[in-house]
Amino acid sequence: MYTEIIELIQNAQTVIIHRHTRPDGDAIGCQIGLKEIIKTNFPDKEVYAVGDDARGYAFMAPCGFDEIADEKYGNALAIVLDCGSAKLISDTRYTTAKNTARLDHHIFCEKICESEVIDTSYESCCGMVADMAIRHNLEISSEAATALYTGMVTDSGRFRYDSTTPRTLSVASKLLESKVDFNEIFKNLYADTYENKKLKATFLLKVQFTANNVAYIYTEKEELAKLNIDTFTASRGMVNTMSDTKGVDIWVNFTEADEGVFCEIRSSAYNINPVAVKYGGGGHAKASGATLKSKEEAMMLLADLDEMIGANK
Repeated sequence: MYTEIIELIQNAQTVIIHRHTRPDGDAIGCQIGLKEIIKTNFPDKEVYAVGDDARGYAFMAPCGFDEIADEKYGNALAIVLDCGSAKLISDTRYTTAKNTARLDHHIFCEKICESEVIDTSYESCCGMVADMAIRHNLEISSEAATALYTGMVTDSGRFRYDSTTPRTLSVASKLLESKVDFNEIFKNLYADTYENKKLKATFLLKVQFTANNVAYIYTEKEELAKLNIDTFTASRGMVNTMSDTKGVDIWVNFTEADEGVFCEIRSSAYNINPVAVKYGGGGHAKASGATLKSKEEAMMLLADLDEMIGANK
């Protein structure tokens, strides 16, 4: 199923790799992983990875991201990874490329590129990139394998989520053959500072519950300013302070920002994606998000999630 993507890469002299904005480990991992795979197997090509800052995942991209001129796109192949919505793509210049392609594991919302491989059965986009390389007998360097394995770990919840399949573990096993230091990976991912542990405790004490036990945190802009942290740290960084709580099957984190109210939704038992889509968002069955217009709309979304549990009791 990846043949068309491979042929596009083979025929392009310049490849520019994009992913979603405010990246997580999977977005960074598949972007860096694919860049390294192309560099290793097609050393005559120009390969760039573009996008906004990696934030807490900066250790995955120690050299940062490429700054390139607009003219580079004129005869280039732009590949969009790990992104289900055009409005979430970091750096919109992909639209000016000669050819465009997408690899993604999110639930399909819209066609973005000319050539697309969308498969929600993968636990991560890193898993897709790695599987593509394995199927087409491409060499996977230690750098590529490390990036891809890290993204697989983060998006599968350390292989705990039910998106993990025998294929997931088979691909991960293959990556480990390429000198992956997973002790170093886990240290970078999960070693925490005392200050961040205190921050998580602060957010945990803010948790509230709906009538049907949807756990949620709501952080106003004024609170965020006092905490002196960015919206990414408060939203995606703190949503799972509520995970693994007995009796809680859905949890939501709302964070006010200049763009609106960032909403991160997670579940251990329900498909919450339709609710996210209803409010202009998307993602996966059990991990989705949206950017809402106001606190009032946030409470409407919360009410929908509460009703979902109530209807299934």
